Amino acid sequence: MNRVDLIGRFTANPELRYTTSNKAYTRFSIAVNRNKKDENGNREADFISCVAWEGTAETICKYFEKGNRIGISGRIQTGSYDKSDGSKGYTTDILIGNIDFIDTKDKSLNENKSSEIVEENDPFKDFGDEITLTDDDLPF
Repeated sequence: MNRVDLIGRFTANPELRYTTSNKAYTRFSIAVNRNKKDENGNREADFISCVAWEGTAETICKYFEKGNRIGISGRIQTGSYDKSDGSKGYTTDILIGNIDFIDTKDKSLNENKSSEIVEENDPFKDFGDEITLTDDDLPF
């Protein structure tokens, strides 16, 4: 099975591009925080290369910008190419199948979506006070 689910922040504004056959795509990186902090108390991140095609690519470029958080689901895809110096280069990308709007440049999308989810789908709304957990609360 080849499946990846990540939440990360855009490291740059995504750009919509087109293949020679006019197929829309975007290639971008997201920063995904690691669970542990380094010796200075700073959280480290991995920078993950991602590729989206056609409608998904158009949606990403329309609604997201540098610093926004996105949830992605997809699969790992590797490839190779010939560099200009004649050596072989290798790529590892997440080929995106689905996205989740977590934090976008259109803040009203975030507010509307989150309020709908809480009001309609919250099975715990009558269970008492809300608590918030952060990564610092994790035991690892």
